[in-house]
Amino acid sequence: MSTEQQINEKTSRQVAEAAREKEWTRPSFAKGLYLGSFDVSLIHPHPTPTASERDEGEDFLRRLTDYARTLDSAVIERDARIPDEYIRGFAGLGVFGMKIPQEYGGLGLSLTYYGRALMLLSSVHPSIGALVSAHQSIGVPEPVKVFGTPEQKQEYLPRCAAGAVTAFLLTEPDVGSDPARMNATATLSDDGASYVINGSKLWTTNGVIAELVVVMATVPSHAGGKGGISAFVVEADSPGITVENRNTFMGLRGIENGVTRFDNVRVPAANRLGREGQGLKIALTTLNTGRLSIPAICAAAGKWSLKISREWSNARVQWGKPVGQHEAVGKKLAFIAATAFALEAVFELSASLADAGQKDVRIEAALAKLWSSEMAYQVADELVQIRGGRGYESAASLKARGERAVGAEQQLRDLRINRIFEGSTEIMHLLIAREAVDAHLAAAGDLASSDADLTAKAKAALGASGFYARWLPRLIAGRGLNPKAYGEFGRLANHVRYVERSSRKLARHTFLGMGRWQAKLEHRQVFLGRIVDIGAELFAMSAVCSRAVLLAKQGDGRSVFELADAFCLQARGRVDQHFADLWKNTDTADRRLSKKLLGGDYAWLEGGILDPSEGTGPWISEAPSGPSLKENLHRKYR
Repeated sequence: MSTEQQINEKTSRQVAEAAREKEWTRPSFAKGLYLGSFDVSLIHPHPTPTASERDEGEDFLRRLTDYARTLDSAVIERDARIPDEYIRGFAGLGVFGMKIPQEYGGLGLSLTYYGRALMLLSSVHPSIGALVSAHQSIGVPEPVKVFGTPEQKQEYLPRCAAGAVTAFLLTEPDVGSDPARMNATATLSDDGASYVINGSKLWTTNGVIAELVVVMATVPSHAGGKGGISAFVVEADSPGITVENRNTFMGLRGIENGVTRFDNVRVPAANRLGREGQGLKIALTTLNTGRLSIPAICAAAGKWSLKISREWSNARVQWGKPVGQHEAVGKKLAFIAATAFALEAVFELSASLADAGQKDVRIEAALAKLWSSEMAYQVADELVQIRGGRGYESAASLKARGERAVGAEQQLRDLRINRIFEGSTEIMHLLIAREAVDAHLAAAGDLASSDADLTAKAKAALGASGFYARWLPRLIAGRGLNPKAYGEFGRLANHVRYVERSSRKLARHTFLGMGRWQAKLEHRQVFLGRIVDIGAELFAMSAVCSRAVLLAKQGDGRSVFELADAFCLQARGRVDQHFADLWKNTDTADRRLSKKLLGGDYAWLEGGILDPSEGTGPWISEAPSGPSLKENLHRKYR
């Protein structure tokens, strides 16, 4: 590469990074909810796809639907793998290039239509959704598209669009949500032409069949730089790479997830994405929009659960009438229907905001993932309860004895991972709390930076810094107190006013928490978790109200508003309970109990049982070094 090309490439990277940083500073509707700043104009009128996006997206969905009807989910569940011919069929349709720009051979679909395609595919079998989203949302295409050089884009994006399945390798046997402890290394060669990667990666979704992978590894400091966690695009059949195990799980029986070992794997320096030390930024940026795949999959589950519960509740008769007409079951049906409507609304709004490219959607995407994964699992659990014994029985068993093969228990198993995938619920609570209330946490840290003269520091935080001086007065009153405000939402206006009032109330309670615990606020994880959950419900209510107005203009406004109203009433009950639990709870006693439990005070309670897992291995295995002694399970599908 010439000096002029190097300068142009460096300039292009700087411009792109500046643009990304600028976008991250733009207003976030969800962040405003936590600060008592309810700006409905950021989400309403509800963003919609452009005419060209709609035409291209609908055409693709029609073709994808026709193909998906030919697939047999029972085969995937029975054989615990997606047949190779299915994957080849997806490649032929362009499924693996849905988000890749057309100039690189992809379809260039919007996030909204990409998510709708995931909904459709996941309704066939969730393992298909996992395959596609692991490739498209967090695999090679996304980080290369955002951070890759022009040469890297030309090299990899056409291959990915044509069907080269990819994977994202971050987690290690002893490293989960704390990547700073990463053990995998990428050592720069003396001539600077390549890196040598060593280490082991766990839970590599798609890793068993991947053709390309993105690997996160720590570059040791060297004469040319400080090194740090960096990202590399690696050919999966490179010498020294071994897929040592194909993992099996509670659900997602068709997922190609494994353990991948790297032993002196040489990777050209040109395969590094971004700069050395930029790996975590690349990973986190990729996950921002990548998390939106989970709300789409959860929305599909909500729709299917609604269909099955409605049909079953009409068909099953007990005590002289369909079970759905009994109030105990009817309440569950109402929850499923209202939540199914909300799950789709949350996905559609979040994806639309990301498509608009004008909003910081880090918090929106994280909230959508958190809220959708929790609520979809509750919906699936209620479906199993409504179906009773048939909900607990497998689809294969039902079919074998002549009944409709409804996989309710399978859906419950398959959905459970979404509360862990791409950031567990607990990690999401901490991530969102840090992002959403960073102003409070910063002020809290400022207050406790010294034990002396806290009164003066409090005055500085409240006055001289200007933040609270400007912020607190805004929490006293707002449009939400006006009974005629938000009239454009029709019968849902009262719910929108509730969201605004609750947003300001949430900010006041967060401020009280800061005043009570100061810098220790960030360690009050359960308190912050409730704060986050309140904001998540308010975000869902906002999405529902905005989408209801949009859909009412397109069709039956009465039924849309009824569903939206039902959801908002249910959500308000949950919000009110969360507010009550902020200050009246068992957190102190539970914290004390857990410390004694970890100290062994209650080991006697474990007597009288047998533990079959004893002697089968350590709790957490150490990643071995050197060449693998196991069979390489990596397989090619094309």
